[in-house]
Amino acid sequence: MKIGLTCPASLPATQFGGIMFLCLDIAKKSANLGHDVTIYTTDLDFSNNANTFNKDLPKEETLENFTIKRSHVWFRINLFFVNPGIYFQMMKDSPDVIHTIGIRSFQSFIATIIAKKKNIPLVISDQGGLTTHPDLEHGSILKRMLYKIQTPMIRFIINNATKVSVANEYEKNIFKKFIDESKIQIVRNGINLDILKMKTNNFKNKYNITSNFILFVGRFNKVKGIDVLLHAIKILKDKPELRDVSFVIMGVDFGFQEEMFSMINRFDIKEKICVIKNPSREDVIAAYGESEFLVLPSRWELSPLTPLEGFAFKKPVISTNVHGIPSTITNKENGILVSNENFRELAEAIIELINNKQKCLEYGLSGYNLVQTECNSKSMVKKTLKLYEQIVNKQIMKK
Repeated sequence: MKIGLTCPASLPATQFGGIMFLCLDIAKKSANLGHDVTIYTTDLDFSNNANTFNKDLPKEETLENFTIKRSHVWFRINLFFVNPGIYFQMMKDSPDVIHTIGIRSFQSFIATIIAKKKNIPLVISDQGGLTTHPDLEHGSILKRMLYKIQTPMIRFIINNATKVSVANEYEKNIFKKFIDESKIQIVRNGINLDILKMKTNNFKNKYNITSNFILFVGRFNKVKGIDVLLHAIKILKDKPELRDVSFVIMGVDFGFQEEMFSMINRFDIKEKICVIKNPSREDVIAAYGESEFLVLPSRWELSPLTPLEGFAFKKPVISTNVHGIPSTITNKENGILVSNENFRELAEAIIELINNKQKCLEYGLSGYNLVQTECNSKSMVKKTLKLYEQIVNKQIMKK
């Protein structure tokens, strides 16, 4: 089967986020099963400098039996990257099925035009909070205007989808407002368990960390709740339980970095925190393995991959009881869920896990079992390929 995947970013932009890794995992594992797979994407390059577009990246590159085809971004509005060349690449290749990931994108719009024009089955995955993302109401004026302008485009994409692949019941309920339920298929997000085999450095030695540490991994923006975490650390900094415990905050600036450092200085918590900007993938993986547990105090998440990666290393996760998070983190089973924006509850949960190593181990093992049995890329790709085959065969029968 000839599979065309579209995504706003791909390698080497590993810091773009979860949708890039989902797309890569589908490509790798599908190609390893003998399918002809191409990712159509942009020339975004986080490896040189965050948010740059690198014309020197290969226009076409074969990696692990699949192909990445890049086209240059002519202009951008926030994370809406316009690369017209993708149209000509996809028209020429004419895949058997198109799967577009991250539908608030120019790439998804073009994929839908191609699918409609050439009568190709189209699978769409959002992963971006179609109607629930906080930026829809509380973002900058520019972001809110962009989302409003995108509305007709989003409806065009959804209306022309053969199937909608969603990560959980929460996302399914969102899409039921736009499309018949029979077109919606739940395929749980999964992570590539090969991360457990990755060769990593000694993380603590590299960053001169001498204590046990609690880990945050994510974009530096307010949606991820870094400010809530910093307020919790302010409460905890003089607690005896935290005497030999520090915090590692790893990520890429998405508009909150300056304010984050300002808060760290104002709260006088600099000695308790190691901030690592633009971390390599190897450093992130090493940090998972050496951490005590993870904190993800997000104001919004659909189906985050960070907790799953923590679970792979048997690390429990403290997060918020909002939106799609409870579909991944079960309170008092593989982590602790606290109220949104409640830094006092977050501080109490951190103390609870620091003081109870056995509970930490039990929650971590439960999370590990979840990714081993269900939320892994092998399972995700198996279900995704079954979905492709069903709609492609149906298309053939129509002919």
